[in-house]
Amino acid sequence: MSTMTMGKALNSGLRTVLDNDPKTILMGQDIGKLGGVFRITDGLQKDFGSARVVDAPLGEAGIIGTAIGLALRGFRPVCEIQFDGFVFPAFDQITTMLAKMHYRSAGKLRLPITIRIPYGGGIGAVEHHSESPESYFIHTAGLKVVTPSTPADAFAMIQQSVTSDDPIIFLEPKRRYWDKGEIVEDSNDWSALHSARVVREGTDATVAAYGPMVKTSLQAADAAASEGRNVEVIDLRTLAPLDLEPVFTSVRKTGRLIVVHEAPMTLGLGAEISARVTQECFYSLEAPVLRVTGFDTPYPAARVEETYLPDLDRVLDAVDRSFDY
Repeated sequence: MSTMTMGKALNSGLRTVLDNDPKTILMGQDIGKLGGVFRITDGLQKDFGSARVVDAPLGEAGIIGTAIGLALRGFRPVCEIQFDGFVFPAFDQITTMLAKMHYRSAGKLRLPITIRIPYGGGIGAVEHHSESPESYFIHTAGLKVVTPSTPADAFAMIQQSVTSDDPIIFLEPKRRYWDKGEIVEDSNDWSALHSARVVREGTDATVAAYGPMVKTSLQAADAAASEGRNVEVIDLRTLAPLDLEPVFTSVRKTGRLIVVHEAPMTLGLGAEISARVTQECFYSLEAPVLRVTGFDTPYPAARVEETYLPDLDRVLDAVDRSFDY
């Protein structure tokens, strides 16, 4: 058992896959000598060489396009997009080529590519450096989309993603890079990828969240407990495909659901979850499914992003409102 930050857990997970598979290659801007903007790949080029940890030119479309070619030749590329807002130049490669080639080849071709994207706000970054683009990728058939919320899940899920034969968008909550937690480095007994889990048991209301909002939701649940309300919190972990059975089970028990995410509300993941839960748990619901999200605006300037981002008070208010119906 080791205690480490999420950033260090990702570094350790990447080191493990590089050790285990000589066909695994890391690619991205400044990931080699610098170790990445957030130092997630720190020391990896020194230990594995510049042919396996590649400092790519500034050109996201070229990075993903090259990765697709490498994957067709038997490699397992892991691409780092330096910041979430920089992924859009590569959007055509991701949605037109990466997501569709397996289907269009009737299963003959596979593209085992993992695209790591630091996402979300909360670090006071400038424009284009704080985005929540998950809905674009969730909506794209052929992609899997995952996001850890703890160091343990980050360590497990990055290894599971890289060793998967499917193209995976790996969203890393950048404001949680420095959060610490325990991991078991020599264990491969993982269930993180493609499964939601209950991270706090409760009986009165359910909060479903993912990535950076799991910690916020747990803080809100603690605050609710001081007011006599026992809130269950579920970490979705995989956004495509969604594992909603734990959510259905929880809602049938609590009768209330609040979905929390940083991305804007309109056509966000909360809308899909709301529709699915209403369909499956209609007779168990004591109140409408409520959403606590970012606003339908671009991410604001750093000075006011705390007003934009869901916080403990907004989540707790939604829990309270669910009892008003």
